[in-house]
Parts: sequence; C-alpha cells; structure tokens
Amino acid sequence: MSPPTKYVYEFAEGSRDMAGLLGGKGAGLAEMTRLGLPVPPGFTVTTEACKVYLATGEEPDELGVEAARALAGLERGMGRTLGAPDDPLLVSVRSGARFSMPGMMETILDIGLNDMSVGGLAKVSGRERFAWDSYRRLIQMFGRTVMGVDGDLFERAVAAHKERRAVAGDHELDTGELLALTDEFKDVIRKETGEDFPQDPAEQLSWAVRAVFDSWNGERAHIYRRREHIPEDLGTAVNIQAMVFGNLGPDSGTGVAFTRDPATGESGVYGDYLPDAQGEDVVAGVRDALPLSELAIIAPRTYAELGDHLRVLEDHYRDLCDVEFTVERGKLWILQTRVGKRTAEAAFRIAHDLRADGRISRDEALVRVDGAELTRLMFPRFDTTPADVPLAHGVPASPGAAVGAVVFDSAHAERRAAAGEHVVLVRRETTPDDLPGMIAAQAVLTSRGGKTSHAAVVARGMGKVCVCGAEALTVDPVARRFTTEAGVVVHEGDILSVDGTAGTVHRGALPLTASDVGRALETGTGTGPVTEAVLGALAHADSVRRLQVRANADTPEDAARARALGAQGIGLCRTEHMFLGERRALIESMILAAGDDTARERALAALLPQQREDFIGMLAAMDGLPVTIRLLDPPLHEFLPDRTELAVRVASAVHPDPHDRQVLRAVERMHEENPMLGLRGVRLGLAVPGLMAMQVRAVAEAVTNRLGAGGRPYAEIMIPLVGTVEELRLARAEAEHVLAEVAAETGTHLDCPIGTMIELPRAALTAGRIAEAADFFSFGTNDLTQTTWGLSRDDAEASFFPLYLEKGVFGVSPFESIDQEGVGRLVELAVEAGRAVNPSLETGVCGEHGGDPDSIHFFHRAGLDYVSCSPFRIPAARLEAGRAVVTERTGTSDTR
Repeated sequence: MSPPTKYVYEFAEGSRDMAGLLGGKGAGLAEMTRLGLPVPPGFTVTTEACKVYLATGEEPDELGVEAARALAGLERGMGRTLGAPDDPLLVSVRSGARFSMPGMMETILDIGLNDMSVGGLAKVSGRERFAWDSYRRLIQMFGRTVMGVDGDLFERAVAAHKERRAVAGDHELDTGELLALTDEFKDVIRKETGEDFPQDPAEQLSWAVRAVFDSWNGERAHIYRRREHIPEDLGTAVNIQAMVFGNLGPDSGTGVAFTRDPATGESGVYGDYLPDAQGEDVVAGVRDALPLSELAIIAPRTYAELGDHLRVLEDHYRDLCDVEFTVERGKLWILQTRVGKRTAEAAFRIAHDLRADGRISRDEALVRVDGAELTRLMFPRFDTTPADVPLAHGVPASPGAAVGAVVFDSAHAERRAAAGEHVVLVRRETTPDDLPGMIAAQAVLTSRGGKTSHAAVVARGMGKVCVCGAEALTVDPVARRFTTEAGVVVHEGDILSVDGTAGTVHRGALPLTASDVGRALETGTGTGPVTEAVLGALAHADSVRRLQVRANADTPEDAARARALGAQGIGLCRTEHMFLGERRALIESMILAAGDDTARERALAALLPQQREDFIGMLAAMDGLPVTIRLLDPPLHEFLPDRTELAVRVASAVHPDPHDRQVLRAVERMHEENPMLGLRGVRLGLAVPGLMAMQVRAVAEAVTNRLGAGGRPYAEIMIPLVGTVEELRLARAEAEHVLAEVAAETGTHLDCPIGTMIELPRAALTAGRIAEAADFFSFGTNDLTQTTWGLSRDDAEASFFPLYLEKGVFGVSPFESIDQEGVGRLVELAVEAGRAVNPSLETGVCGEHGGDPDSIHFFHRAGLDYVSCSPFRIPAARLEAGRAVVTERTGTSDTR
C-alpha cells in the first residue's frame, strides 16, 4: 500500500531537489529557507494537487485540511491572523511551475484585505494611502484574475482618475482617489459578474488558489509551453507567502537582481531597483526603475547585505541566479530565486567562467549550453558606420540584429508574419498577452522597462532580439505610430533595424555583417570572452563525442565552407542539384530521347564531363574525407516546364513551337498523380538505360583524376529510394561493372563503397535483407517521415500542421525533430537488423534532422555513426553530439 499523498509543504520542509513537486519557485523558496536567507515564511501547494484539480474539477479532499493547518502555522509564526481587522496578515498567491514560465500564469497579491482590515493596515503601517493602494490593487487583480472581469475596465477607471488629476503615474494618485477607485472597482465586479468582491479572507485565498490552478490551462500558458517544448501534464504549484511591502516610503522598495549580467554573462551584480514600489511594478515596466547600483547610494548597508546573499546563492547553485527582493522599511527580504534566463552570449561565457573558476566541470559546462544558442551566436550583426545615427537608445535586453516592419499589437504581428513579412513589435511595455506577437516578431522594442521587465525576460528566453526602455520614444498604439524626442514620426509598416546588442534602434534596413563567433568558427581562431567560450565548448564536445558530423553539400564552395566549420565529410551530395541552370537543356534532351537510344546516349555523354568536374571539385574540397554521392533521386518531370503552363502556351499559340509540343508530349507521358511515390530514385536508374552508368562513371573518373593529382579521394555511391534488396542488387551490379571498367581503363584500384538510403518503411523493416547488398545505410529521414506518416510535407505544413500543433497532436513538427516513437523506431529496427547481418555496416542520417539538437541525441542513442546537416548547422551538431555523450553518462539532460 502506497503512503498517503501530501499536498502542502511548508517552506522549511522542502528543498531544491523537489522542483517537480513544489515547482521551481517553491523549491527555490525552500532552498533559501534552508540556507538561512531572509525569506518571508509561507507554504506551497504541490503540483500533484493541481493535477487532481485539473483532472476532476475539484481540489483533493485532503488539501483543505492541510492548507488550513499550514496557514495556522504561518499565523502563529507571524503573530497575526489572515485578514484580521486590527493587524492583518496578508499573503501573496503565486504560481510556480517546474520550468520557469515568466508571466504566463497568475499572481494575486494582498489576499486578506477587505473593508475592515484595510483600516487596520492603515493604522499599523501609519500610511493610509498605502493601505488603500494595496486594497485597490487586490480588487483589480482579483477581479481580473479570479473573477474573469475584463482588465481594461479597471485600467480605464484608473486612466480617468489620472486624467482628472493631470498626473502620469498610478503612484501619483492620492488617498481620496484610491478610495474612490476601490469603490468603482467593486461596482465593476458587481456589474460584470453579478457577485460582490468576497470579504471573507479564507474565501479569497481558496478562490485565488483555484485561479492559479486554472491559469495552467490559459491560452498564453499553452502558447508558451508549445514554444518552449514544456510538457502539458506537469501542472503548477501554488506558493502562499506572507506579504512584505516595498511601497511603505523612501526606506522601502523592490527590485530584481542577477548575480551576473544576463545579457553578456559578465560577472557582477546587475538589476533594477524601484523605490517605494511593489514588485509587480518592476516586472511590468510601468515605472522606469533605477539601476541596482543606485541602491548602494540610497541604502549602502542594504546593498551590501544583498550582495552577500547573491554570492551565497551563486556559490550554492553554481550558476547565474535571478533574485527578486523587497526592502520593507530598511529590512531586506528575498522573495524568490531561480537559475536565471540568459542570452546565448551569456550562457557560453558563464559556463566557461564557472569552469575556469573550478566551480563546475568541463562536462557540466558543456551541458549548460546548447546547439540552438550556438546557432543564434552565428547570426549576423549590423554593419554600422558613424553616420548611422540611431532613432533612439534603450536597454540592450536580448542581443542580435533584426530588421522588420513596425507593428503595434500582437494580432497585426501574427497576421503579417503569417504572410511572410518580418515585423518588429513595438509596445510601451509588453504583458503576457503579447506573447503570440513576440513569437511572430523578429524583434521587440519597448519604451519602458529594463533588463528585468517582461519583454526582456521573455525575449531572452526565446532568443528574440529585444531593446527595452527606449524612453525617447512616445508610443501611440491607437494612432499606430511612435514619435522620437527629435520629432521623427514612425508609422506602422515603416522599416526598423533593431540592435539588441548595442541597444539601438535605426530607421530603415541596415546592412548586416557576419558575427565574430561565425568568423571564428570558420577560421578556428578568434578573440573575446564569448568566442573563447564557444571554441572551448566545441573543443570539449569534439573530444568526447562518438557521432561524426558531416555536411549536406552540393557544390565545392559549400563543401569547403562545411570543412572549415568542422565537417568530417559529406554525408549527402544531391546530384540532381547539378542538373539545374544551364545544364537543364542537356537533361531535357535526354528525357526527350525516349525510344531513341542514340540521342539518349549523346545527351548522357554530354552530361558526363560536367558531372565528373562537379565530383572532382567536391572530392578536392573534402580531400581525405568521405563524400557520399547520391545518384539522381527526383522524378524526371521536375526538370521539365510546368505541365499546366506549357499546355496553355501551346493551346494559345497561333503557331505552336514544335519543341514545346514535343516537351508537352513528354510531360504528359511522364505525368504521375503522386510523383513522390512514383518513378524516382533507384526505379529511375533501372528504368532509364545509361543514366546510372553515366553518374557512376563520373564518380569513378573523378576519383582517378584526384588520385592522379596526388589527392586522397574517398567517394561513396548511394542508391536512393530502395524498397527491396533485389533493387539494390541490380543497381549495385551495374555500378560495380562501371567501376571495374574505369579501373581497367586507368589501371587504378577503385574502392568506392556502395550503399543505400533508407527512406521507406519497407526498407527499414527489411533492413536485414538489404544489408546483404549494402556497405552503408544513410537514413533519409525527411522522406521516411513522409512515408511513415502518409503525408506530403509541403502540403501538410501549409494546411493542417498549425492546427495539429495548436491541438497538441504534435508537440513539435515531425519534420523539425525526429518522431522517436514512430520514425525513430524504424531507424532503430533498421540499424539493429542491418548490423546483425553486416557488423561493419556504417549508418548515418542525412535529412535535416541531422542538425536538430533533440534528434542528434536520439541518433546517438540509436547507435548511428554520423549525422549530416547543412553547413551552417555543423557547429551546433558538433556541440550536441558531445552533449549527447555527457548527458548519457551523467544521467542528466540540462542543469539550467
């Protein structure tokens, strides 16, 4: 019999190792309590309680008793009672999922205030305005979050009072205005819901907990989880914590601190501080905060104490820590800590510096960075000159360079991005409701907020370019424009260049230049802390990885670049790409020669020297490394004009061109209802006499040419779309015959392995038979995914994929990351069966899954020998191949 489930934990009962149960925030509060830091006391309702609630619509029976017991303990410890009329205990109710989801779920502050206790709070605090401000905040937050009232109704009421008083900020409203607002807010709730704002503190607390549970299934939370690939079934914990107040006068305040700069990774104390304010004011960016360094001037003793706590936390977590704190009348309280989100630059630098300090191992440093971050570091930057005067400067919140058309709301951002435009989302400050627009945009620009605002935190987590707090901009979302201090007006649709590294905004599209990291990766050298960190991480990844990393490349130029980026060969050279451009006429003549052996042979003979020169260039660029050359794969009609356009041209011409008529007859003859599953690949090579022989001869002659030049050519011949071993045997026999001919003609020993592409389910399921005739397998996971799922990639992605992603049928597109349960299982079966027959069988993957981080980890576990991807993705693939080894042997996936 299993032990009874416990649904509530006091902070002192938990630890950082309980994040799955207590959520990240609850685990952090528990750990800080264990470390003896000044944490306001409280307790956590577990994710298990949330799961029961979401599954049944009811809280677990035991939850009420456990929560009441924990609340009673909190009241005893604080010497106050929740919502008491004389000296009330007030609590906050905050979400806390296992993985950080900043701003995506709900928070309710000041639970316990009502018409009676507000007077008690005013009396014990000695600040009547503070008490009524806290009460109106509670009603506003509770009405919107818990009771479902449109938040704009409250905002309009606040705006009317500010306009009447001719003030800009909420903090400038006096006690009388706040008292009137409180009554107005109650009326709004009564009118919109038919219910009164609850006066019973226990009822407030119970409703608030359920509202946080419900927010797990809110639209913005769903969007964020899909974006960040967070599982949908984890649920959220709820943290109930005694309130401390930063809005009690000049000796109070609130802030967010980082133990290192989250944008650059530079060591030191960074963050924002807002005197006489609540914590939500900093995160929301509604008031411009001071740099944290100002606290050293305002309250040097508090600043020194905060610095001590930050050092304790970074030493304990051995990572960048993000800390929320409040100063209440000179007393410092630590409200939250978590391992902080950081930019790609910061991730590499922090991991490198901590390893250099001996605080983490080389393996752990490697686990803390990933291929997606490395890819972002390779993005180009703006190539600016002194003449490029910015429209405005702001806080460089998330680095990179982005160009796009200005939009002022999420709906426009999504719509224009869906139409293929690049957009820049411009807001005064963002809120969680802006998440869809932030995802759609290339960059985010706000006129308020700092490095700890919602826009900054979310943009950094998504790798989006972001500039915050560009105070020189007056943003008018109604008129759909913003104005600079110099009077420049920028309208929706105008083009902006946003530099998230420098924190500048420019009108028009600035030219781009390669990143320092990108240049360093191609040359193997570079300067600067980030470049040094990247090269160090890659060096360690290369030293531990088992998977080789090859490139998909079709030209000598691409091959040379791939080699410079660390490719260990070419895993896929697509010969059909060599038939385009000026050569299309040659292959067209071969197609039109159906039934005319002489004409077909003449066309193939003309193609041979050009193919040979292509392969010579590829082998030279990859001298000493394998080059896997795939014979012609697509159906021949792809090299001919479009059927419909050609038919219209012939039908509409008074005197149709005889050549057009001939081509149209050929197109009609070769027309297939589903050419992806028709005459292509090995079928084409067997059906068109001489085609396969010409390509194999071109390979063989290129090898002999390079050998004669003193090179070390290593060519592999890949037969595509094999479904049965008989096809491969026939194709192999023809290829071996040609290789023997060239060897005899040149007196050269040719060793060109012959293998096949596994891209059909039947090939995977009969891999044991196919391995009898193959020297290697290369998994074409793009086509294997299409044929396994029974769909066309282009059609599906344009039609129902967005719906499937929205409905959760796919967590991620199976073309983006390998479907491990279906397609992945076929890969595993084929590798196992193939090697049972041929233990020396080489296996690799050459679809774009070869550059996807999650897929690379799977291919490592599946026992493949190499992955192959586009040249630009090679550094990230090298890094992930190393991380796959480290995570496997340590049993971890990511320590951040």
